[in-house]
Amino acid sequence: MTPARTGSPDSLRLALGSARLRAGLAFVLVLLMVLGVRLFQVQALDLDGMAQAGLSKRLTTTAVPPVRGSIVDMNGKDFARSVERFDIVVDQQLSAVDEFRRWNEATEEWEVIPMKQGLAELAEVLDMEQDTLRAAVLGDKTFNFVLRSVTPDMKNRALDVRVPGVYADPTSLRTYPAGPVGGSIIGYVSADGKPREGLEYALNDALTGTAGSRTFEIGGDGIRIPYATNEDIPAENGQDVRLTIDQDLQWFAQQTIASQVEEYDAEWGNIVVVEVDTGNIRAMAESTTPDPNDPGATPPEQRRPNSVSASFEPGSTTKVITLAAALEEGLITPASEFELDNRYTVGDQTFKDSTDHGKEKRTAAGVLAKSMNTGTVQIGEKLTKQERYEWLKKFGIGEPLGTGLTEENQGLLPTPDTWDDRQQYTVLFGQGLTQTALHTAMVYQTIANDGVRLAPRLIDAYVDPDGTEHVVPQAEGTPVVSAETAAQMRTMLETVTEEGSGKSGELEQYRVGSKTGTAEAPSESGGYDGYTLSYVGIAPIEEPEYVVVVTLQRPQGDLYYLIPGLSFQKVMQQVLTANNVPASTTRPDIYPVDY
Repeated sequence: MTPARTGSPDSLRLALGSARLRAGLAFVLVLLMVLGVRLFQVQALDLDGMAQAGLSKRLTTTAVPPVRGSIVDMNGKDFARSVERFDIVVDQQLSAVDEFRRWNEATEEWEVIPMKQGLAELAEVLDMEQDTLRAAVLGDKTFNFVLRSVTPDMKNRALDVRVPGVYADPTSLRTYPAGPVGGSIIGYVSADGKPREGLEYALNDALTGTAGSRTFEIGGDGIRIPYATNEDIPAENGQDVRLTIDQDLQWFAQQTIASQVEEYDAEWGNIVVVEVDTGNIRAMAESTTPDPNDPGATPPEQRRPNSVSASFEPGSTTKVITLAAALEEGLITPASEFELDNRYTVGDQTFKDSTDHGKEKRTAAGVLAKSMNTGTVQIGEKLTKQERYEWLKKFGIGEPLGTGLTEENQGLLPTPDTWDDRQQYTVLFGQGLTQTALHTAMVYQTIANDGVRLAPRLIDAYVDPDGTEHVVPQAEGTPVVSAETAAQMRTMLETVTEEGSGKSGELEQYRVGSKTGTAEAPSESGGYDGYTLSYVGIAPIEEPEYVVVVTLQRPQGDLYYLIPGLSFQKVMQQVLTANNVPASTTRPDIYPVDY
C-alpha cells in the first residue's frame, strides 16, 4: 500500500477534527470557569445579596416573652406566680399543601402524610373539633392563633405531628395559688395579659421584665430547620416581689371579719395588723375579696382593698390624738380632773355624750376610758385651732400612706380656715375628718412605738431572677410625741380596756391597751344612714408588738350589742401565739378614772 501523502484530503480532515475538538474542549473549560466564578460570586461573595435574600425569606423571628415575677408573702409562699405555657400558632400560607413529609422513627424512613390526616391527628392532640382546627389552620393569614396557653407536654405532642406552618410561641399563665387570700391586695392579670388592680397593676414595671427574641429558619415545607441559622436573644424575667404580709394570718383575719360581717349584716368590714417596731403590715383583710383566678365572680366595687381605699369618719378612736397632744403640750396630766355633765356647751355649740348620765367627776384618763365627748372637747379647747390641725397632721391624718397601692385614699383633713364653729371641736373626737383603717392603725403604732411614727410597709423586697435581693428600706421614723407621753397614753389605753369601753377585747394571757370608735356613716343622698364601728388594740401593752384594727361599716342591729372587739380578740390572740410572743407576767397598770 502506498502511504498517504502529506496534504491529502484524509490528513486534512483529521487535522480539522482535532482542532475542532480542542476548540470545543477549550470552550467547555471557559464555560465551566465562568460558571465557577459566578457560583463563587453567588455563594461565597454574594455580591448581589441573592443568598441573603433567600435566607431572609426563610428566617422567622418571634418574640420571647419574659416570665412575670412572682408575688410572695413574708415566708415565700406564693400569692401569684407564672407557669410556662405555649401558644400554638400557624402561618396559614405554609399550610396550603395537600401532603407533607414526616420522619418515621420506627422505620427510619420518610413517609408522606396527607394533610387531612395530619389535621385530624393535630385536632386530637389539642382536643379540638376538627372543623374548628381546620378553620384556624387553613387560610391565607401569615399568623393565626390555633390554641392559646397549652402545657409544654401538649406543645411537644402538637409539634411532633409536623403539620407545615404550625409552631409554638412561648408564653406564660398567671396563677394565684392562694386564691382569694389577699386577693384585693394582689389584684390580677386579665386573660389578655394586662395587669388589673392591686399590686399586679401598681408594680407592673418590676414584675414584667424585658422581652427577648428568637430567629430561626423554616424550610419550604413550613417546618423549622433544626440545625440551620438560629439566633436567640434571651428575655430578662421580671423581679419577684416579697410582701410583709403573713399569708396564714391574712387567711385567718379574712375568715374572722367575713364571719362577723355576715353575723351583723354589715356592708363590709376589715382587719389590719401592723407590727409596732417596723411598720410592717402583717395582714390587711377584707370581708369580701376577689379570687384573682376568677375576678369576674366578685362585683367590681368589692374588689378593692377597703383598708386603704375606704375613707370614713373614725369617731372616738381619734380621741387619743387629742389627749396625746394635750399631754405633750403640758396642758393636762392623766390625773387632771374634769367635772362633766351629759352636755357641754362652748360658744353656741353643744356637745353630748353617747349615753345619758348625771354629773360625773372624771380624770383625763377617765374621759378616754369612758369615751366622753364632753370631756374631750374640754381638753381639746385648750389647744388653738391651728394646733389641733397640726397635731392631726403629725399623726398622719390626711397624709398619703405610701403602700404602693394605687387605690390608696389619703383621707380628708380640711384646713382650719375652712372649719366652721362646730367642726373646730368635732375634729377632736373624730368627726369632720376622714381616714382609712390603715391610718388608724398607724396612729396607734406611733403610741405603741414610744411616739415615733413609721410609714406602713407592705413591700419587703424585690428579688432579681438570679436571687439577688433588694430590700426596701424602712423610712426613718418621725418623732411625734415624747417617749414619756407615749408611755402615759399606753397606760391610759390599758385603762380603757380594764375600766372602760374596751373590755370586749380583753385577752386572758396578754395585757391589752385599746380604744373603741363609733361614727355616723354618711348617706350618698345626704344625711346619715348607719354607723362605722371600730376597735383598736395594742398588745402586749407593756412591751408592744402588734396593733390590730377592726372596722365594721353599717352593721345592723342595736349598737349596744355590736362588738367588733370579738374579732380583735381572735386575731390578736392568733398573731401573738403564732409569733411566740411571751405571755404577760405582770398585772395591768391603770390610772384612776374618777376622783
